[in-house]
Amino acid sequence: MSRRLGWTPRARVRWLGSCCSERARSRDVSSQLAQLCAETQDLKIFTEDGTGKVVEILTDMTARDLCQLLVHRSHCVDDNSWTIVEHHPQLGLERCLEDHEVVVQVESTMANEGKFLFRKNYGKYEFFKNPMTFFPDQMVTWCQQSNGGQTQILQNFLNVNSCPEIQGYLYVKDLGRKSWKRMYVCLRRSGLYFSTKGISKEPRHLQLLADLEDSTVFYVISGKKLYGAPTDYGLCIKPNKVRNDPKELRLLCAEDEHGRSCWMTAFRLLKYGMLLYQNYCVPVERKTALSPFSTPVRSVSENSLVAMDFSGQTGRVINNPAEAQSAAVEEAHAWRKRSARINMLGSQSPLHPCTLSTVIHRTQHWFHGRITREESHRIIRQQGLVDGLFLLRDSQSNPKAFVLTLCHHQKIKNFQILPYEEEGQIFFTLDEGNTRFSDLIQLVDFYQLNKGVLPCRLKHHCIRVAL
Repeated sequence: MSRRLGWTPRARVRWLGSCCSERARSRDVSSQLAQLCAETQDLKIFTEDGTGKVVEILTDMTARDLCQLLVHRSHCVDDNSWTIVEHHPQLGLERCLEDHEVVVQVESTMANEGKFLFRKNYGKYEFFKNPMTFFPDQMVTWCQQSNGGQTQILQNFLNVNSCPEIQGYLYVKDLGRKSWKRMYVCLRRSGLYFSTKGISKEPRHLQLLADLEDSTVFYVISGKKLYGAPTDYGLCIKPNKVRNDPKELRLLCAEDEHGRSCWMTAFRLLKYGMLLYQNYCVPVERKTALSPFSTPVRSVSENSLVAMDFSGQTGRVINNPAEAQSAAVEEAHAWRKRSARINMLGSQSPLHPCTLSTVIHRTQHWFHGRITREESHRIIRQQGLVDGLFLLRDSQSNPKAFVLTLCHHQKIKNFQILPYEEEGQIFFTLDEGNTRFSDLIQLVDFYQLNKGVLPCRLKHHCIRVAL
């Protein structure tokens, strides 16, 4: 019995060895799990309506990777115009993170009140799409003669040896004071300088205004209210070591929106150069590679539509083009009669105070409901002042009308959409009834293909998503 239950020395050694190896493997697994947990971090992302959601991300995740993650979770269209915004409400500052920036590293430089927003920005790489018309001639001084087309302009901007100097007038706020001064400033790779004598750029007349090496450039929100700025087109050079002290901020102010966009682009090109261009090229090259498999402009179902005759017991395909056109005309007349009956019943019934055509637009992302003119302009500015950026909203002056807010040449314009009644049916028009649409969806579809009375076609719509 003792021999059957006992342990031999060799067996005992094998058992102890297996226990030690199990403990070692357990420690390795525990260390791997601890390392994996250390490589992730919870991050709170906010949307435009103020709601937030906690997302677990890798500590080395870039802004572009985070955008793709949020796009996937929100079931949005990934058109490479999404961005992560660093927002400081108390300081009135915000900026779009560059695609290559590591989000966790940026968060480590933010104060407690800072937060991240998930937003569209169609103007993120607008400079690379049309650089020749981006900077005014008087704003750029080339270090070497620049002749050539768009490619040459890009090369000169991205080349360290031929990078141009950007100069012009900016309002500059004195550090620690409330006063602003209009100065002639010059942006070079060594920093931002101001001239002590007119527009002279001689070394003895230039003094350093800000060093961009360890600083980040922001847009200023509500600059007039917070800092007494002379215009609403403010910029801020914020040292990375500064968390929440407005006295350490170098505040600047342009005379118009186009000037501010040019200066911000110049700051970004100076700081990131070729890396910024590579960020722009990545989605373009990916789209080119996938172009043979990309979704067609028209849907597959629409391309495969054929004319059918269902008047008999079984349907048949109409092969004769003339017969197919005649059938389409008859179907259109029948649809108009049905729409007229629906409109008449809807107007008579207290349960249906409005027709489908007057409410169907509320399901569209480009419709923003009852917002003010100021709010619509703010949304347009936030999502990039590019040609064709638009949204639709309810009219404040006419409860039966709507307003199309459109950006063209970095200016925001408003066009009233009025109801037009004909034979008991309500249409919508932008040109006093010359062009009429049964609902706002048809109107938007038309002006996305045709400029019509607008200064440009509708290209990009402002969108707000819920995470």
